[in-house]
Amino acid sequence: MLKYLGFIQPGMGSESIVKIETLYRGRIISLHKYHVSFRGLRFFREIVEHPGAVAVIPVKDDGRIVMIRQHRLPAGRSLVEIPAGTMRTGENEEECARRELLEETGYRARVLRKILSFYPAPGYSTEKITLFLANSLEKGEQMLEEDEAIEVMEIPVEEAVKLLENGLVEDAKTIIGLYWLAEQFKTVRHVG
Repeated sequence: MLKYLGFIQPGMGSESIVKIETLYRGRIISLHKYHVSFRGLRFFREIVEHPGAVAVIPVKDDGRIVMIRQHRLPAGRSLVEIPAGTMRTGENEEECARRELLEETGYRARVLRKILSFYPAPGYSTEKITLFLANSLEKGEQMLEEDEAIEVMEIPVEEAVKLLENGLVEDAKTIIGLYWLAEQFKTVRHVG
């Protein structure tokens, strides 16, 4: 696997930061203008600073995945997603995953396993999302924040993958999570 990383050269793409301007500081994100020097030239980069987030693939013992549907203003419509949320100050990834799963779906996971982390938009954002698999789910009560309206859906994994294949899932973290889960199900079926 590491042989594919051979194209990365030491110092390749290194930019020296000359100055940072804060253009906007919000509740969740900040926008900064980085003035950089690269190969003797001056450029600027607009970067959205984000505290990081988690996404959870909750799979029930009966093989159904717990998903949500919520309206997303930037998309202009409701999207089908896996539960997710932004990390709070002082919160670690697992704590955030457990909190978001309970808040958005009402489920608690007895088993929570970190799968992978990824940058959804590294060209302009520092946001890093950590994906978890949640099993041995226990139903509790959904604890939505006051600005949330979330519909919980329980879908067989095969149907969730069909939604994905038919272009009905447009959320990046959900696409990554469902493809990962579909691959796990293939592996399990080939062994049995």
